[in-house]
Amino acid sequence: MLYDCIIIGGGIAGTQAAIQLGRYSTHRILVIDAGHGRSSICHTYHNIIGWPEGVTGEHLRKVGQEQAESLGAEYIQDTVMEAARDGERFVVTTGTGKRFSAHTILLATGMLDRYPDIPGLQHALGYSVYICPDCDGYEIIDRKTVLIGSGEHASGMAVLLAERTPHLTYVNHDREPIEDRLLKHLQKIGVDYEEQRVTEVRADEHRELQAIVLEDGRVLEAERGFIAFSGKHVRTELAEQLGVTLESNRHVKTDPRTKMTDVEGVWAAGDIGLHSELSTIAMGEGTQAAIWIHKKLRKIHKSE
Repeated sequence: MLYDCIIIGGGIAGTQAAIQLGRYSTHRILVIDAGHGRSSICHTYHNIIGWPEGVTGEHLRKVGQEQAESLGAEYIQDTVMEAARDGERFVVTTGTGKRFSAHTILLATGMLDRYPDIPGLQHALGYSVYICPDCDGYEIIDRKTVLIGSGEHASGMAVLLAERTPHLTYVNHDREPIEDRLLKHLQKIGVDYEEQRVTEVRADEHRELQAIVLEDGRVLEAERGFIAFSGKHVRTELAEQLGVTLESNRHVKTDPRTKMTDVEGVWAAGDIGLHSELSTIAMGEGTQAAIWIHKKLRKIHKSE
């Protein structure tokens, strides 16, 4: 079957796009989702309208898929390994050897954060240990908070978080060097600094952070935490295969109005793009891309 649009990635951006495209009632849509991503990790989105008590990424993915499928979108769980143009069409090949073709492609493959394998961290991650200061900075207001990270990359986040709480400790887990001027600035704004590895993250049965244990055996009590490590993996391998131009940080630059890349027929939305990495922005970009994909498909079908 020739699809009108193949959406690669079933997270927030990809599923929102599938819902919007489905509501046009005229398109054959396939969503290929590997089944994991940033939205799978976050368990407490508090910045989405209508969810003041928080909503999990897993729940949004689940109900979003159900909504998209009710509008005719097809979902398969697989990983796209190859993507290429074949004349006026695009062909993708999955890890299980399946091949699908479409008039258009939306890349919503997202990105993955790097974080070390610290015992207990995974238990609290997405509940009381966060990644994005724009999303979750509100959660640490006046609370005892630890930032576990690496070098100057995390020192920048420490400055942002210090605006939310006077009880912040930055632990340079990777012991990467930091310029003296930055250390002095952290000291000036009241951030405590430790340069040693974290050996354990302690959280209770409700995944509420209690403390972290340092390499020297000291236990630092904390109510909330953040992680900030360099080396995030932006999943733009398929974009490269399709000839899409990447920025120096490997993110995809898209037309701000249409979200189309510099390759005709290929769109991108969500965290692989150049924008603030919020779920709400990913939703908007998914919808925005879908509107313009629909415009493109109308032209294609009129010419057939």
